[in-house]
Amino acid sequence: MASTLVFSWLGMQMVHEFGHVATAFVCGERVAGVVLHPLALSRTDVSHDRHPLLVVWGGPILGSAIPVGLLAAAKRLGWGLSYLVQAFAGFCLIANGAYLGVGLFDGVGDAGDLLRHGSPRWTLIGFGLIAAPAGLWLWNGNGRRFGFGEPSGRVDSRAVRWAIALAAVMVVVEIAAAPHLSP
Repeated sequence: MASTLVFSWLGMQMVHEFGHVATAFVCGERVAGVVLHPLALSRTDVSHDRHPLLVVWGGPILGSAIPVGLLAAAKRLGWGLSYLVQAFAGFCLIANGAYLGVGLFDGVGDAGDLLRHGSPRWTLIGFGLIAAPAGLWLWNGNGRRFGFGEPSGRVDSRAVRWAIALAAVMVVVEIAAAPHLSP
């Protein structure tokens, strides 16, 4: 379970920041840098000269849509461990939904940027009210596969190995990519 949480947290940050970078690229913005490190909160530094709202919304929207797309592909391909992708997609939806839905009260991070660039509060609340419950829906009934719930719930050792391997790869890649960062 811990390895799944580590993988989900780091993976969520990666796809969220990828969303900012991809929309910045499409919108012709300049990306000054991306901070991804296991001991830091991720962020993408962008010029915001042309289409700031699109770039800022790109993080939570693509950061939610990409994992859901991966889940659809895993289920379509019949991958036996697709419930790991389902847990990850649920985590991303909950994290992005809560980040905007709750973040608007503090005015920090993406929520603060969206408000400063003119996004109405109701859009952040609406995103949060759709994304977070959708993530909980994906999680519903998945706990038994992680050893929660029914006494006979068993954890598949392949799932444990996959989750540990993915978490380890993400930690190593993030540390190697940002050796100058001191958390």
